Amino acid sequence: MTLPWAAVAVVVVLTAAVGAAGLRWSRTTSDFYVASRSVSPWWNASAIGGEYLSAASFLGVAGLVMAYGADMLWFPVGYTAGYLVLLVLVAAPLRRSGAYTLPDFAEARLGSTAVRRAASLLVVLIGWLYLVPQLVGAGLTLRTMTGAPSWVGPVLVAAVVLVTVVTGGMRSITFTQAMQYWLKLTAIGVPVVFLVLAWQADGAPSAATSSVPVFRERTVVTVSEPTRVLVTVPVAPMASGTVDGLDVDGPVALTAGEHRFTSGTRLTFAAGDAVPHLVGLEAATGLSWSQPLSGAGGRQHPLYGTWSIVLATFLGTMGLPHVLVRFYTNPDGRAARRTTLLVLGLLGAFYLLPTAYGALARLYSPELLLTGRTDAAVLLLPSRLVGGTTGQVLGAVLTAGAFAAFLSTSSGLTVSVAGVLNQDLARGGVRGFRLAAVAALGVPLALSGLAARLSVADVVGLAFAVAASTFCPLLVLGIWWRGLTDAGALAGLVVGGTLSTAAVLTTLSGHGPSGWPGTLLAQPAAWAVPATFAVMVAVSLLTPGRVAKDVSRTMVRLHTPEQVVLDRGPWQPRGRRQD
Repeated sequence: MTLPWAAVAVVVVLTAAVGAAGLRWSRTTSDFYVASRSVSPWWNASAIGGEYLSAASFLGVAGLVMAYGADMLWFPVGYTAGYLVLLVLVAAPLRRSGAYTLPDFAEARLGSTAVRRAASLLVVLIGWLYLVPQLVGAGLTLRTMTGAPSWVGPVLVAAVVLVTVVTGGMRSITFTQAMQYWLKLTAIGVPVVFLVLAWQADGAPSAATSSVPVFRERTVVTVSEPTRVLVTVPVAPMASGTVDGLDVDGPVALTAGEHRFTSGTRLTFAAGDAVPHLVGLEAATGLSWSQPLSGAGGRQHPLYGTWSIVLATFLGTMGLPHVLVRFYTNPDGRAARRTTLLVLGLLGAFYLLPTAYGALARLYSPELLLTGRTDAAVLLLPSRLVGGTTGQVLGAVLTAGAFAAFLSTSSGLTVSVAGVLNQDLARGGVRGFRLAAVAALGVPLALSGLAARLSVADVVGLAFAVAASTFCPLLVLGIWWRGLTDAGALAGLVVGGTLSTAAVLTTLSGHGPSGWPGTLLAQPAAWAVPATFAVMVAVSLLTPGRVAKDVSRTMVRLHTPEQVVLDRGPWQPRGRRQD
């Protein structure tokens, strides 16, 4: 248990040291919000990679691939390709807008405080929805690797992020996030080499050839909380504890169907036993796991689900506030485009790796399908495949990478949410920003305990759906269509935000309907995004008199290179000065 704690300590010390270096140049409001718009494309791309590769990327993608197979590969594809859409449609014009935040852009483009307030609420909602899984992932990591209580990870991450953000702002976290990207890439890349070599030495077995997930060796599973599992192939493990309300201490026959275990129940499975799976986490079986659109894992309507995932991840990237704020830190639109191209390469290099962890975990850590802790697959593989001191060291390296993921993403989200809270509520300059950062972290920290059993990738995917259903239409139409009105934008944000948020809350509650209604709510982007676009366009066409009076000047500023547009116009972000 000492090595994982040492790894976490190294990450915290590195974060503090690099953040302190950035602090030397953080003196003005502009430094705190956008690093005085002086970040080079390479540094900015590394920082974006650092904050974008979150708990969902480091832990969640492997867990989804482990359980559901090939269809889950659309998540990393979409996470990366979303930057291509961002490059083509948004990056340079958004940088030229002169805005600090998304609400700033909304006000500058439409001249409406009402649209600004709606955008501010959505930034906070998306930021909190994205922060929760980061903190949950931190709790899972420390609990898995050190046995610490689940609340220790979230509290530690919140404390480190708060210190980093309130002392140095955007300039400081730019340095730390750039460092953390390379730390994460190294942490996930080095162990996979050892894991693949161990897999080849074991005869290179394939998960796709098994009709059902099975235990490859005698495995002991201790249930940490009351659990309901579904048995598809009858098994008879040794049990000590309470099974289906009966105290047992010996072999127990688990027939096909649902069974209940109380906290502390210990189960010992023999090699070759089929793996029961957690109710609600129906594991894919046989070749369906490796075949796209097969409905693997009991997923209903896989074709619709895939298209909705694609839309959410492709279009949601441009609506993530902690991603967009990065483009305000570039010196000009050309640098913003170069940054995006570099990001595509950095993300592509990283996302080659989690898939390998997911496939190996299906073979060597199948008990996670029973406990539901599939997000821990990456962390547990070194001890299962390599073992010994080498396995412990590799596990510590992965712990360091995971913790860097939580810190970097949480830092970017905290800056984005705190910036909006401060600007629209406190308006207190640097001091108000620091107070807002406390609020930005406090709410998701309180909620993280309630979401401990949720898949981090699933929750992040829903945050993408909300972003795609709100800010994507606002940005695309606001940048490329002069006819967008404040009434149209406000109506679209309300409709898109309400529909997608209702779908997210229903899904997270676990009480959604079955069949098509349940599928539509679980993956809302495919219908919520077109609905928002349609509402914005229709209401704008019905209110042509509400087109902003200075729209021509604004469109010129958005689409003309900085070298030509020397006059930025009278608009400046509210409550700020270029000090």
